[in-house]
Amino acid sequence: MSNIGDLSKVQKLTLAGILVALGVVLSPLSVPIGAARVFPAQHALNVIAGVALGPIYAVVMAFATSLLRNLLGTGTLLAFPGSMFGALLAGLTYKHMKGNLSAACIGELIGTGVIGALVAFPVAALVMGREVATFAFVIPFMMSSLAGGIIAFILLGAFVRIGMFPFRSDRKSSSGRD
Repeated sequence: MSNIGDLSKVQKLTLAGILVALGVVLSPLSVPIGAARVFPAQHALNVIAGVALGPIYAVVMAFATSLLRNLLGTGTLLAFPGSMFGALLAGLTYKHMKGNLSAACIGELIGTGVIGALVAFPVAALVMGREVATFAFVIPFMMSSLAGGIIAFILLGAFVRIGMFPFRSDRKSSSGRD
């Protein structure tokens, strides 16, 4: 299990801010797939935030990134449901599955690919005035969150191997590092 609780509030806010900045800077890397413009980098950041910061900070990070992307014209309103549910489930599954990184990636996939996609339907239909089928966002959101989950899995695994993160993703930390 991670030592998430060992990070101070300032450290958590700083890391969340860095992840928001990365999300905004990487936003041109979005790809149009079907009825949505998908952004795998956001989903990788969701998993990283869920693992490193926990579910609450991950949701705040996803919301702030979505808001800034919308204000800057690099995102759509679908960014909100497309990121926040994945960030929440990535953090919750990581926490409740005792630090299992694969569980965090699956949480992102279900949170974004299923829940976020279904919530995106009324957002698109009622708020954006777009006519789409109920399940129009499931495949694009799943593809994006799957790609992002794979990226996060690789990055976090590398971070753990080089000692960048003070926790092990697959077992309790015994190193005593902060």
